[in-house]
Amino acid sequence: MSTAYVLINCDLGSEEFVISELKLIEEVVEIHGTFGAYDILAKVEASLVEKLREAITWKVRKIKKIRSTLTLMGIEGQG
Repeated sequence: MSTAYVLINCDLGSEEFVISELKLIEEVVEIHGTFGAYDILAKVEASLVEKLREAITWKVRKIKKIRSTLTLMGIEGQG
């Protein structure tokens, strides 16, 4: 299983909208609103790294009202 954590900045006041859209994505397994530099943290999982990249690029990053993302890929076998 491949895992990534996506830190999301969204338009002011649109956090609930973005969270509701993230919940519709099968590969998104956890979502947390955050304080600080980013607005939302999403944990994304897929069976293959390529499917993970596709989910982030073509599903998560295409959500309206998302301004920017930072993706942290997990290293398999560590942790």
